[in-house]
Amino acid sequence: MLQSAFEPPSAVAPAAGCRNVLGPREPGFAEAFSALLTALRLGDPAALARARRASEATGERFDTVLTTLGLIAEDDLATAYAAHAGLAVVEPEAVPLRPVDLGPVDPAFLKANRLLPLRRGGDALALAVVDPFLAEPVAALRYKLGLRIDTVLITPGDFEAGFAALYGEGPNRAATGPAPFGATPFGATPFGATPFGATPFGATPGPDANDLDVERLRDIANEAPVVRLVNQLIARAAERRASDIHVEPGRDAVAVRYRIDGVLQPETSVDTQLRAALTTRIKIMAKLDIAERRLPQDGRIKTVVRGVELDIRVATLPTAFGESIVMRLLDRTRVDLLLDRIGLSPPIHAGLRRLLARPNGIVLVTGPTGSGKTTTLYAALNQIDRPGLKIFTVEDPIEYQIPNVSQVQVQPQIGLDFPRALRSILRQDPDIVMIGEIRDLDTARIAIQAALTGHLVLSTLHTNDAVSAVTRLVDIGVEPYLLGATVAGVMAQRLVRRLCPACARPHPGAARIAADLGARGFACGPVDPAAIREAVGCEACRGTGYAGRLIVAELLDIDDDLRAGIGRDPSGTALAGIAAGKGHRGLFADGARKVLDGQTTLDEVLRVASAP
Repeated sequence: MLQSAFEPPSAVAPAAGCRNVLGPREPGFAEAFSALLTALRLGDPAALARARRASEATGERFDTVLTTLGLIAEDDLATAYAAHAGLAVVEPEAVPLRPVDLGPVDPAFLKANRLLPLRRGGDALALAVVDPFLAEPVAALRYKLGLRIDTVLITPGDFEAGFAALYGEGPNRAATGPAPFGATPFGATPFGATPFGATPFGATPGPDANDLDVERLRDIANEAPVVRLVNQLIARAAERRASDIHVEPGRDAVAVRYRIDGVLQPETSVDTQLRAALTTRIKIMAKLDIAERRLPQDGRIKTVVRGVELDIRVATLPTAFGESIVMRLLDRTRVDLLLDRIGLSPPIHAGLRRLLARPNGIVLVTGPTGSGKTTTLYAALNQIDRPGLKIFTVEDPIEYQIPNVSQVQVQPQIGLDFPRALRSILRQDPDIVMIGEIRDLDTARIAIQAALTGHLVLSTLHTNDAVSAVTRLVDIGVEPYLLGATVAGVMAQRLVRRLCPACARPHPGAARIAADLGARGFACGPVDPAAIREAVGCEACRGTGYAGRLIVAELLDIDDDLRAGIGRDPSGTALAGIAAGKGHRGLFADGARKVLDGQTTLDEVLRVASAP
């Protein structure tokens, strides 16, 4: 049912340069397209309303939201596109047996923009497009080839099958001279610099895309290739269970790396021509000031990836070659907020439960940034959440919402800092208060006051071990006798990578490791060398040898001896000596037991904890 390739269709699609068809970025498109889908019986009104709200909240195209949420099939979307733009939908049989000769146009350009040439004759080219609103690649083809381009629609599945049949997996031609048209690195503009506003087609690029006019840059960042690039980076990060996306500008390219299981891994690089557009698109999504490139900024993105809602914290920092961006992904559905399932060793799990059962006092969780402290606190709140208790949290930011807990977001810009929020919370008759972090003396004093007046207080500190939590609070000005009276216990923790169950194998040096760790008292019972394994790497773990993470922790229960020690000499050395005399073991001991159990490797434990 392919329309004649040499006669204009009844209504030219926006991709072919039409200006009288309402595009997805224009006001009213979502409502008009919803009405069309309803009339064609291709969409449920309630689901369409949900998609419109998601589109407004995230800034994503309405039609993109429909497919992301799985609310419409690709064939149905093509049918709706056809009705909206007045185009025909091409059947798979219309795909030619051999590629259409387009001279210098590289197949990589066609694949990147999902364009499939069907027939060429005279001064016309019949072109199948997946997205009828992607105007600039078609315009670039028209300019380069000097042909009239007549567009038809093709479904994504038919495009992939047709492209693979004609071009394989989209090879790039070997460049012995000037690069062929469109042969650019991943993420760079595949149709010259014009779509991103750097220079006219074929001209020499300017010195830096940051010199672009701000409003032009906003338009650039909202165009389909840039939007698709950022969406792909976020979607792939979510699929690979990355905790952070790092966008790092350099002299020759913009590096993109994912932090997976605590380790940064290279993902891709983006051409420097796209640097400004990529940065601006992320800043628009995070509602940051795109004109401000000299100062750091912080923002937040709420988006949906394959039906899963993601909260993304965005931080920018100016560097020599552009703005460095780190995006932290918070997937509420992925975090297992149950104390029984966060990977605590049985003795530490039992000890923490005892501390949480106390009616009052301060329980601290310590460790560096990214060590899982917040997840542990949330799991602790779920552990003690029971009828009859009033629970408050004060956080910056609120990372996950917990049922039956009143959560307060601090807002320093309007004067609602940790101390002020805590003072107000104590007038709300709470039973339990969680403080995101004790950062200063005022916050520490209010936490102590709350504990002294019968409240259980949970909080975090940035220290290397459990004993250092006490010395840290003394250093910021807290009186030692107050700490002895209120601090019930401290848990220090780190995260280590868990061995991949699909490829881990017995360690060739297991006997030596078992003998060494067993002789030093790190085993809880008989040691089985066969349980000790090493990382190998397979397709399931992407060659790393690890899949997921688990906690390595130490728990310091503040008993009468330690309270007396805090009053006499709160130095780390003195307190560590008292704790060691009572049989306290540090982080390495817990890690060693996990090595002997075959959960992780000795290298992983040594990465986060020093051997005594």
